[in-house]
Amino acid sequence: MQIFAGLGNPGAKYAANRHNIGFMALDRIAEAHGFGPWKARFQGEVSEGRLGTEKVLLLKPTTFMNLSGQSVGEAMRFYKLEPEDVTVFHDELDLAPGKLKVKTGGGHAGHNGLRSMHAHIGETYRRVRLGIGHPGRKDLVSHYVLHDFAKADQDWLDDLLRGIADGAPELAAGRNDRFLNAVALRTAPARSSKTEAKPKPAEARPEPLPEAEPEPEPRSPLQKLVDKFR
Repeated sequence: MQIFAGLGNPGAKYAANRHNIGFMALDRIAEAHGFGPWKARFQGEVSEGRLGTEKVLLLKPTTFMNLSGQSVGEAMRFYKLEPEDVTVFHDELDLAPGKLKVKTGGGHAGHNGLRSMHAHIGETYRRVRLGIGHPGRKDLVSHYVLHDFAKADQDWLDDLLRGIADGAPELAAGRNDRFLNAVALRTAPARSSKTEAKPKPAEARPEPLPEAEPEPEPRSPLQKLVDKFR
């Protein structure tokens, strides 16, 4: 058993917020891989299913972001799991929108959801960092993350979530590189090196020269004599 935990805030008010991209990732995985219905459990919403050969519990804490670790810790203890069996999907200000990175361990960088995770299960869990970009100033961060994604973000957001769903079985199997490759195929699809040659513009043709008058053939002395009498 593994736990894939998405971080976010519960309720329709927050559903489309940048801070809720972790919830969005789990919703897309559940939909793409035929997971069971969402049920209330472990101070959150859970959905069970399989990714490849791995049994996975998807968990969206409903404790609000700052207490996410309570929910994940309760589920982890119930199944007698270790932090290494937990993967957390969360928004990342320090990555450009649409970028994604995977890491295990490390600090929480001021992210309140990760701070709670550290407090309840330690820091050796795996994280999937989902780039949302930075507003540019620290005082704007709270408003930025608690604001809905802009319409202009929808294309890259959909590509990113599709890539996560595509690669989820690889992530569950511990093949991080293959997971990242699956995401890249959606977010930066390879383009053919063969490009159609553009038709060359028609070359300008020089204007035709006027045809020269044919040179008269030389006349014989007899013809010249006849000409005199005409």
